[in-house]
Amino acid sequence: MQPQPTGRLVRKDDGVYIVIDRIFKAHIEEVWSYFSRSPRLAEWLGEYKGTGSTGAVKFRMNAEGDAADWQDVAVRECTAPHRLHVVVDPSGQAMVMYVHLTEASGHTTVTFGYRLHKVADGADLAVGWDYYFDRLIAAHDHKPMPEWGDYHPAMVDHYATLCHELDRDLRSEQLAQRNGTTG
Repeated sequence: MQPQPTGRLVRKDDGVYIVIDRIFKAHIEEVWSYFSRSPRLAEWLGEYKGTGSTGAVKFRMNAEGDAADWQDVAVRECTAPHRLHVVVDPSGQAMVMYVHLTEASGHTTVTFGYRLHKVADGADLAVGWDYYFDRLIAAHDHKPMPEWGDYHPAMVDHYATLCHELDRDLRSEQLAQRNGTTG
């Protein structure tokens, strides 16, 4: 069965985010460990070194192959086991991300957000994050990792349409503001 795109674009005060949700039949502390413990994080995304409580760690994606570089990460908020906000490469083209976890009736919902620099360029990133979070599901459930080829290019058109429509709306709103008109 082909994976389906699950992400959405959400406007926030500081920009537009790709937002993806996943639900686990597990307690929140178990799911949190896949974000807070380097060996667990390495099962689906990458590894880190350093101590998050200091606010700074180094991170390297392992799903991108052996040539991935270590990147500086600034931990902006870490409220275990509920909230993690980070900025990857805070000195360069920063990647702002958050993870929020909630638990109810033995199920944990993970909500992930990734801030886009340019909405028009978000399609490939959205496909990638869908893929990574399906890798998280596979790691948690001890199943085989999904294949990138099942996601890309199959999901690109879906996300490109979302990005194009939101980008068009944002441009229209900016034009209306410059012209002094509203909706």
